[in-house]
Amino acid sequence: MQNKNIKKKNFLSKRFRKFYPVVIDIETAGFNYKTDALLEIAAITLKMDESGWLKKEKTLHHHIKPFIGSIVNETSIKFNKIDPFSPLRGAVSEKKALKSILKKVNEGIKIQKCKKGVIVAHNSIFDLNFFMSAIERNSIKKNPFHPFVTFDTATLSGLAIGQTVLSKACKNIGIYFDNKQAHSALYDAIKTANLFCKIVNKWKKLGGWPI
Repeated sequence: MQNKNIKKKNFLSKRFRKFYPVVIDIETAGFNYKTDALLEIAAITLKMDESGWLKKEKTLHHHIKPFIGSIVNETSIKFNKIDPFSPLRGAVSEKKALKSILKKVNEGIKIQKCKKGVIVAHNSIFDLNFFMSAIERNSIKKNPFHPFVTFDTATLSGLAIGQTVLSKACKNIGIYFDNKQAHSALYDAIKTANLFCKIVNKWKKLGGWPI
């Protein structure tokens, strides 16, 4: 029998001051968000279950064609092992990938009664800069994300676990991490989402939420 004290529906708006958190991971061909190619992006939306525990919801993943005039640094693609020009990638344009993600985010914001999306990422300033630069480059209107607020899991992990590296933070909190699969946008986004949810839920378990 369901506990009458458990609300039938929990909204993220009640947890993050009307922010709608979306886990983002981006793989690139360099570190300059204005000139270097964006090669891969994964986005994971989140939800709360009936008891108020944070969980993953929908996952979107796209391989991206380097934009015209972009720089592809050999060192970067050797590191992430992405061949930007392989026809087997099934890559799409930045604009198509971004519109797909933003559509889902806007739908989620409406359903969850939020006002603004917020990027959740590991070392989030990197992903934020590349993401926002791609939106601007493609003249996409109605960007639902906050322009500078992020939830950085590197910072949260440093506080909660004493680790800032994604793989070490995951292992220390009990999340399996395969280093051979790292630096794939999809894999890293899943692990970052698991990490974020675990930290938020641990805080709730300890009595830190609701206040």
